[in-house]
Amino acid sequence: MTDENKKHGPDEAVESTIAADTFAPEEADAPAEPDPVDMLRAENADLRDKYLRLAAEMDNLRRRTERDVKDAKSYSVAGFARDMLAVSDNLRRALDAIPAEAQAAGDPGLKALAEGVEMTERSMLAALERHGVRKLEPVGEKFDPNFHQAMFEVPNPEVASNTVVQVVQAGYVIGERVLRPAMVGVSKGGPKQPAGEANAAQA
Repeated sequence: MTDENKKHGPDEAVESTIAADTFAPEEADAPAEPDPVDMLRAENADLRDKYLRLAAEMDNLRRRTERDVKDAKSYSVAGFARDMLAVSDNLRRALDAIPAEAQAAGDPGLKALAEGVEMTERSMLAALERHGVRKLEPVGEKFDPNFHQAMFEVPNPEVASNTVVQVVQAGYVIGERVLRPAMVGVSKGGPKQPAGEANAAQA
């Protein structure tokens, strides 16, 4: 058998098998190509998540803007209204300063002046009410520190404790906000308010 025949014999088959086994692991270790469908699904999920987040942010912004616009419409006159309340207080003081004897005397000039001041006060309060400013009428109500400011206590055993019995200065609200708390006198020494009524007043 010649050398040439040896080359084409069983040894050559063994060498081919060894060579194939040597290169096989390298082909297995090669990174697999990512599936384009999986890539598109992942990208789609990411974009959907971003879209949902953006939509939620825009919805929150829209609601916040609507609330701010509503508050601006409702409370934009708060500063002006507070200043006008001082004018209204002065008109009321002017009326209260007129002696009862002078009113009873029936002086036409004084009577006309008093009526004019009273009409001006009523007109101003009506204008404020059209813009959402409402006067508090707390007499007989349970004292509420959110709307009332206690100035003194009035001993009265016949009235439930912590009941507003006198108003020193009228209070006003604009919308749901306190524009000026009512300065009041509260009862002291009377029976305690039942728990059910107290809870109802706080609600």
